[in-house]
Amino acid sequence: MKSLNELFQKHFGREPLYVVQAPGRVNLIGEHTDYNEGFVLPIAIDKRVVIAVAPRRDCKVVLYSCNYDSRNEFSLESIAKDDLRPWSNYPRGVAYLLQKLGHRFSGLDALITSDLPMGAGLSSSAAFELASAWALLVAGRKGGGVEVNQSGPVSPPEMPGPIDLIRLCREVENDFVGVNCGIMDQFISALGRRQHALFLDCRTLTYEQVPLPDSVKIVVCNTGVKRELASSEYNKRRYECDQGVHFFKGRIENVSALRDVHSSDLERFSAQMDPLIRKRCRHVVSENERVLESVGALRARDLERFGQLMTTSHESLKRDYEVSSKELNVMVEIALQQAGVLGSRMTGAGFGGCTVNLVRNDSVNLFVKQVQERYQLEIGIAAEIYVCNTSDGAGIAPQESSDNCCGAV
Repeated sequence: MKSLNELFQKHFGREPLYVVQAPGRVNLIGEHTDYNEGFVLPIAIDKRVVIAVAPRRDCKVVLYSCNYDSRNEFSLESIAKDDLRPWSNYPRGVAYLLQKLGHRFSGLDALITSDLPMGAGLSSSAAFELASAWALLVAGRKGGGVEVNQSGPVSPPEMPGPIDLIRLCREVENDFVGVNCGIMDQFISALGRRQHALFLDCRTLTYEQVPLPDSVKIVVCNTGVKRELASSEYNKRRYECDQGVHFFKGRIENVSALRDVHSSDLERFSAQMDPLIRKRCRHVVSENERVLESVGALRARDLERFGQLMTTSHESLKRDYEVSSKELNVMVEIALQQAGVLGSRMTGAGFGGCTVNLVRNDSVNLFVKQVQERYQLEIGIAAEIYVCNTSDGAGIAPQESSDNCCGAV
């Protein structure tokens, strides 16, 4: 496999000056709560988007995606969407909004690579947005290149604060790319921390780093089924949640999101609710409560309780929110039958993608072997399984640590 330097030389005829990276994520618990202004508990993982960069002296941005084997370019003076190469709309949108906010930078040559699997729900798009922002901002002022010292490039003097960058990247996804996502994915990609989960209040954007015990591993199992229905069903769920908010606004003071509704409220008004809307609300309300209890369990190092809450979350996603699938359910059932497994659930939007599993260290190797064998036998698909390490958030990466990162943006 060629190194990043070799690939950059091949496609641009020179060496990159710096490398930036942004991690993907897996959400431990708190699914479909972010856009309801609730609570989430994701981790950043050691699968990521990597961009090798050499600044230019003009306004042109030239992109090459290793994963799509595709080249694309645009001018910073005139940025529009490219429907033929939609992967390029992430850096295009980031450049457009950064400039709109007054940031100025040179053009650049950029080689993009990733080992995040597409369509698995591990947030490759948010990682791409954060990495693109760092690539452009480190390029410095228009035509000015990048400041370097003996150890490599330094952070640009006008780097936006992390919350501003997170909001900008979400706006790229919402308004430029056209995906109506919440803010969790960009948040964890920007602010992930090794050996910690991030407890995020999606209303106030206050957050806390919660230590993860080193006696367990987070194991992600990819069902191999892309989330074909996720986009359309996601929009339906958002609408159904809005209907629930409308119902409670007429009965309870100070309700602006399902975040403001409690289990006791659901019980009190249950008989008056449309059955479908009641189910959707029950998931979101109970999931917020599970996140809060999960954080308490982690602080107390009660991994058994944390695992139980993960599994209960899956049942709620399957029965009340109805975003699971046959493959996800089978993967969870197989996982829960293995020794050393404390909890298992689907993660992400649903209808395919991955499960997340909490597995004791000494059981991980056998878990991987047995789950792969059983899933192949029952579903007929070879499952990819990733034993994840936690990761720090987006930023400048040591180039040597990125040389073998070549997967799927």
